[in-house]
Amino acid sequence: MSRYRGPRVRIIRRLGTLPGLSNKIPHLKSSSTNQSTSNKKISQYRIRLEEKQKLRFHYGITERQLLNYVRIARKAKGSTGQILLQLLEMRLDNVIFRLGMAPTIPGARQLVNHRHILVNNCIVNIPSYRCKPQDFITINDRKKSQVMITKNVDFSQKSKIPNHLTFNSLEKKGLINQILDQESIGLKINELLVVEYYSRQA
Repeated sequence: MSRYRGPRVRIIRRLGTLPGLSNKIPHLKSSSTNQSTSNKKISQYRIRLEEKQKLRFHYGITERQLLNYVRIARKAKGSTGQILLQLLEMRLDNVIFRLGMAPTIPGARQLVNHRHILVNNCIVNIPSYRCKPQDFITINDRKKSQVMITKNVDFSQKSKIPNHLTFNSLEKKGLINQILDQESIGLKINELLVVEYYSRQA
């Protein structure tokens, strides 16, 4: 299944706020609509499916990519759900979004693809590149890169940067301090339901 390129507002209306996909806030549905949906019994499969979809759309990854991350997380020591979230959070496109260098994860992916981003002073144009603690993220010296990302940083100054990251606004330099903890994710997600969804496939 390919990456979603349709209307983002439709997705956040169905699944709730997904800051990685869009910074728009969905309009609330009318109370009569909410009552009719609350009367219907929701299956366990649908609950797991929606949690999986939240994760997939927030991080902007394909079905195959998410399944691969679940398989990697299963092989690692520790909580599969926690490791899955750590793998997704340490993707380069997500780190750039979290640092405020891009308004959304698709925007961050575009910056990486167009070679605007350096990791440890080397250009990296792979959005799925897995960052590590002590990696530092900087901007390409090209004027276009500097102007574009400075605008994004100025716009997103109000948003809080997670504890596992540090951003120097003067030097426009980000640093990964450590692997993130659960509280830093900032996404209402039950990762265990996602693991259960894939239990027969992974």
